[in-house]
Amino acid sequence: MKKFLHLIVSLSLICGVCAAVLAYVNRVTKDAIREAAAEKSRAAVRAVLPSEAVSLEAIGEDVFVGRDASGKPVGYAAKGVGTGGYGGDIVLMAGFRADGETLVAYRTLAASETPGLGMKLNAPEFADQFADKDARTLAVRKDGGAIEAITSATITSRAVCRALADAQARLASVREGH
Repeated sequence: MKKFLHLIVSLSLICGVCAAVLAYVNRVTKDAIREAAAEKSRAAVRAVLPSEAVSLEAIGEDVFVGRDASGKPVGYAAKGVGTGGYGGDIVLMAGFRADGETLVAYRTLAASETPGLGMKLNAPEFADQFADKDARTLAVRKDGGAIEAITSATITSRAVCRALADAQARLASVREGH
């Protein structure tokens, strides 16, 4: 019984020390992690807007308008989430032309797809085929659409289409109220 009690006390102390260390590390790093994520998002917004955009303005949560030198809107960027990817949700930043419907490009903010297969969602051979398409009507060829799915990663390809449609829907919602 004494050995059992000693074991419980030892394990409790070890767990308490580990929990305290983890709490400290979390407190020290959370601001840096948040800032890195915000910078990644800002870089993605700049990358997906039309090249004419010289200024950027947030018009909603994760929705931005890019303006030219005269202040005229030349494009929009919006975050979209595609549920049901092979490794979970796919989060993208999508860029649209001034009409708010025609895609310019996208950048991946978060994805946990299979390396070498699903992570090819970032490859130009796959991503470039979305340019100048309407995000509301995207579908892979297997589903009757114009998008050539990533070989052996149709689930990922479908999730990218859903993420881009979600981004366009978020943008349309914000533009209606703006």
